[in-house]
Amino acid sequence: MGTLGRAIYTVGKWIRGTGQAMDRLGSTIQGGLRVEEQLSRHRTIMNIFEKEPRIHKDVFVAPSAAVIGDVEIGHGSSIWYGSILRGDVNSIHIGSGTNIQDNSLVHVSKANISGKVLPTIIGNNVTIGHSAVLHACTVEDEAFVGMGATLLDGVVVEKHSMVGAGSLVKQNTRIPSGEVWVGNPAKFLRKLTEEEMAFIAQSATNYINLAQVHAAENAKTFDEIELEKMLRKKFAHKDEEYDSMLGVVREIPPELILPDNILPNKAPKAVAH
Repeated sequence: MGTLGRAIYTVGKWIRGTGQAMDRLGSTIQGGLRVEEQLSRHRTIMNIFEKEPRIHKDVFVAPSAAVIGDVEIGHGSSIWYGSILRGDVNSIHIGSGTNIQDNSLVHVSKANISGKVLPTIIGNNVTIGHSAVLHACTVEDEAFVGMGATLLDGVVVEKHSMVGAGSLVKQNTRIPSGEVWVGNPAKFLRKLTEEEMAFIAQSATNYINLAQVHAAENAKTFDEIELEKMLRKKFAHKDEEYDSMLGVVREIPPELILPDNILPNKAPKAVAH
């Protein structure tokens, strides 16, 4: 660092110190009415011990989610707002194109009573609904776990099967392929229809597309966000008759056009397997 650089650094340090001193003075003057702001220690991606998450570069992890420890996530998957994946005493493996929706919890077990090692394994193109709890279990490819469902240690949800919303699946239960299980404790309800199997595949595709939009939005700078606010205000929708009376033609700028892949009837259809 040259002489000029050292001088600029010193001036910057003085300014920051002055700001801190003014903040302390203001807090003192406010007395008991002051509000102290605490620095958030939240980390979206966090190592624990020697264990480090391994996340494909195109995975969307929401800012308020937490991926901790020995967790592997394949390409095209998404971890949504408020979800926690805690791979501390064992490992979590998530395949490609899978979505873990908002406020879900995925954890593991070091071992069960019989001494069996129990990681959590989630396959490809799986949908895990909002606020689900998965603990030391296995969910195979293209399965569906409904909102608020709980899967306990040793559960296996086979390919093309569905766990209904709010269900509790007891330890070491195996849900065969093509079946719907619901209840507390969860029991067999009926076979899955062809339409429901197609829905599971399409749900995974929809979330892959939606995650790209959220990832792009979260990556925007403050200036880009302010520009969009200005454009939305300028090009806000008005009544067509009102516009025609004024001779106004409103063309939507490209910055405000949603991608085709999340618009109704334009999303690519899932390929049946």
